Amino acid sequence: MTLRGAISGFGEVATRGHLPGWRTRPDVQIVAIHDPIATRRHEAINLIRNIRVYDDLELMLTGEKLDFLDIASPPAYHEATAQAALAAGVNVLVEKPLALEAAALTRLTQSAHAASRIMMCVHNWKHAPSYRRAHELITSGRLGTVSYVSFLRLRSRPAGQGGSAGAGGERWRLDSRSGGGILIDHGWHVFYLAQFLLGGAEPVAAAARLSSAPGSIVDEVADVRVDFANGAVAYSHLSWRAPLRRTTAMIYGSDAMLEIDKNRLTLTARNGAVEDHSVEDANDDSYHPTWFGGMAQEFEQAIREGFDGPTMRRNLAEASGTLAIIDWARSSG
Repeated sequence: MTLRGAISGFGEVATRGHLPGWRTRPDVQIVAIHDPIATRRHEAINLIRNIRVYDDLELMLTGEKLDFLDIASPPAYHEATAQAALAAGVNVLVEKPLALEAAALTRLTQSAHAASRIMMCVHNWKHAPSYRRAHELITSGRLGTVSYVSFLRLRSRPAGQGGSAGAGGERWRLDSRSGGGILIDHGWHVFYLAQFLLGGAEPVAAAARLSSAPGSIVDEVADVRVDFANGAVAYSHLSWRAPLRRTTAMIYGSDAMLEIDKNRLTLTARNGAVEDHSVEDANDDSYHPTWFGGMAQEFEQAIREGFDGPTMRRNLAEASGTLAIIDWARSSG
């Protein structure tokens, strides 16, 4: 059965990440686009053959027989858009963050339950070849019992800026009122990745040191420690002020250590033996369309499983844990 979907919010992440990802799925058809900005609706018409565009969300939900809505708008709009879709009986896939506060996530979860519809957040880094390979090595027991993960995310500016951090681009990242800040933009990814790599371990506490540029109202650098119920610890250093772009991670357990540097994975056993587990992947950028294709497949799996199946439950548990970490980090930072 072909799933009929629409995208709400046709900015950079939708055009460069979501749309190419959906196009890899043979059983999905994107039939409509919603965006209140005329230039983005015109871009959709130019990019997608026979697409219907809307500036009114309710009109689209009423006029189209949708199986799902992909919400790729700025974070401040996620809750209201998802609530409207769920009320219309439509499954929803929401770009991170799923919600900006725990109370909003509770409301959305209650609405999904009431509507018996799938609701998930885009956790696309779990579909990066390097982290899928890391997860395979962990679950196969190659590292032994994993007790530590760390992440380094260095960027010279927020994604979508095209210049200095304060000029142009997708400015929501620079406004805490609309979901900006590095804890949401990069922290969300590393916090669900930590849970994923630790086998779904529950975070129980977090502390952080946060800093902002002069005149900025959002966190631009974050050092975060997270403690988990199983005794494991995760550390993250996130920065928009670095002189270069770098994406690395380290994971170690009782038997071995795994280092990830982009697509290069190096496993070093306790006896000193070294193994190369590197993978192939597209160039590192901010939108990762191939990873979204994997996320789309996961979302389709959740729809096949039905409401509250294991795929949806796991995703919502990661989102809930991630929000808790961000709340603790902000309270301590």
